[in-house]
Parts: sequence; structure tokens; C-alpha cells
Amino acid sequence: MEALLAQRIRIFVESGQVRSDIADFVRAELDALSADGCVITEETAGMLTSHLLLALTRLRNGEPVEEFRADDIAAAELADHPHAVRRAHAVSVRTERAFGSPLPESEINFLAMHFALLRRDTP
Repeated sequence: MEALLAQRIRIFVESGQVRSDIADFVRAELDALSADGCVITEETAGMLTSHLLLALTRLRNGEPVEEFRADDIAAAELADHPHAVRRAHAVSVRTERAFGSPLPESEINFLAMHFALLRRDTP
């Protein structure tokens, strides 16, 4: 993993914002994306990393997760990226196995948008 992206995760853990098991889960997800050919750097995946770290922390703490309202443009974007939607659903399944609760549909949609953008930005 790129040093800057690893540092981002480390800062979340060391500041007490994120538990180490959540950081490990996110690292594994980033490694899987990299293995699938996505370029995973601070620039391409920094926002995805922060979002997933905090979403999983909110889920684990029983706090509300981000609301994602799919307007027509976002819905069309997701329709054009079924792989991103499938990946987001798979993350939710792994989240349920690891932490006991799946991600809500609004969070799955938000992750799918991140994955679609990541795929778009990978040469």
C-alpha cells in the first residue's frame, strides 16, 4: 500500500477515531481492489478510504450512516457501473460477517459511486 494512504489509515487509528479491526478490514478491501487492477493511492482512493473507515465505525457504534439520495444523474451513473454496485454489495456482505451488521442500502450506493469513480480513474 502506498505510504500516504497507509499514513491516512494510521492517523485515523492513532487518533482514536477508528478501531484497528476496522482499519484492518479497510486495508483488506483496498488490497482486493488493487488485486483487481485498480490503482490504489492517496489520490485515487483517499476519499474512499476515509469514507469506509468512518462508515464502518458509525455502523459498529450503532450511529446513523450517511444518507445518499440517488438523483437522476447518480442513478444513471450507477446503472452504467454494475460491477461497482456488485462490489459494494459484496463489501456489505463481508461487513456483516466481520461486524454483525450489513451496510444499509444508502451506504452501499455511496460506496458504489466511489468504486465507479475509482474504476473510471484507473488507466
